Amino acid sequence: MSRNAYHPDRRTLLRTAAVGLATSLISPRLFAQDKAGEALKSLTGGVAPIGKAERADRLARAQKMMQAAGIDALLVEPGASLIYYSGIRWRRSERLTALVIPASGTPLVVCPFFEKPSIDESLSVRAEVRVWQEHESPYAPIADYLTVKGLAKGRIGIEETVRYFAVDGVKAALPAATLVKDPVTRAIRMRKTEAEVALMQTAADVTMAAYRWTWPQVKAGMTPADIGALMSAATKQLGGQVEFNLVLLGEAAAYPHGSGKPQTVRSGEVVLMDCGCTVEDYQSDISRTFVYGAAPSAQQRKVWNDVSEGQTMAFAAAKLGVPAGSVDDAVRGWYETQGYGPDYALPGLSHRTGHGIGMEGHEPVNLVHGETTKLDIGMCFSNEPGLYLPGVMGVRMEDCFHMTAQGPAWFSRPPVSIEQPIG
Repeated sequence: MSRNAYHPDRRTLLRTAAVGLATSLISPRLFAQDKAGEALKSLTGGVAPIGKAERADRLARAQKMMQAAGIDALLVEPGASLIYYSGIRWRRSERLTALVIPASGTPLVVCPFFEKPSIDESLSVRAEVRVWQEHESPYAPIADYLTVKGLAKGRIGIEETVRYFAVDGVKAALPAATLVKDPVTRAIRMRKTEAEVALMQTAADVTMAAYRWTWPQVKAGMTPADIGALMSAATKQLGGQVEFNLVLLGEAAAYPHGSGKPQTVRSGEVVLMDCGCTVEDYQSDISRTFVYGAAPSAQQRKVWNDVSEGQTMAFAAAKLGVPAGSVDDAVRGWYETQGYGPDYALPGLSHRTGHGIGMEGHEPVNLVHGETTKLDIGMCFSNEPGLYLPGVMGVRMEDCFHMTAQGPAWFSRPPVSIEQPIG
């Protein structure tokens, strides 16, 4: 060593060690956010949220269907359907907030007195708002409203997610009314408009861009949480709201919703990612599977190719007017000829081929055996015929599509090969 070589003193060594320790303690999430912030720009700055005119049209369509079905009023609690009709974004609690849609006329919103200013902030349609105080029944305003309209003995549709205590309260307040299952809301919501499809397309674009950024950064030794932090940071930077990031490594990929066992990225093992985001209330759901750090084995390549073929077959089978269940049947039948199954048996496809998607990640109807609902313009689905080999590995590829007058159209394009899993 030369006389002029640098010899750090003890204080410098301690300071350097402290900096190194601090760096090592930075969470993968914070690290990912910094990296994403440097590389990515939002894709959602120009999106158009659902406007007042479209929400008013939804109410008009619902009322027309109610009249045809002999429904005098609908009861809706907070959640996706309340946002869908009214724009109100609200949480559920023991204090009832609800929307009552009559078959004709102006809807009613009922909420606690002290919550009204907050409710008014997001209310996007013309509606009457009535409040109840803490010592009062929340069902009395509903009963008064329907009684004045001459509907105290009418047929009241109950949106499918309304909680039992709310149903029980309405029944007690209106004993002469007949409470029935809501036949309207799902029928309208499952057929998306151009504005809804556009928002779902943006959500898919965000998720795919997040995948493109995250995939090259996956390294040996990473945990599912590490990879999820990268994906979440990218999604946020791209303008999406993170809904979920499911990451399954190696054997854990054989179990569609994962395993509680510790997992780390290892060379030659599969990485299965199932991720989605929300843009202005509308969701994406996209899955990708690849092999890390080594050429795929013959088994990995075959299973991946079989899943890819199944996804292609499902897309081809999704024709206007066919029962939704026939799409699942086409895929499952072909898989059985390849030695998987039969039916839901493993190794094979242990879940449905796809599900409806929109404001919620899982909506009716499903691409599942026995589903008779016919595919129609505006319906949106996931296409995810995975294959699972317990104790070994699993592969899932998932892309969503929507039905058009010309047939199905992708929101995101499926990958072309196991070596090019993102595209």
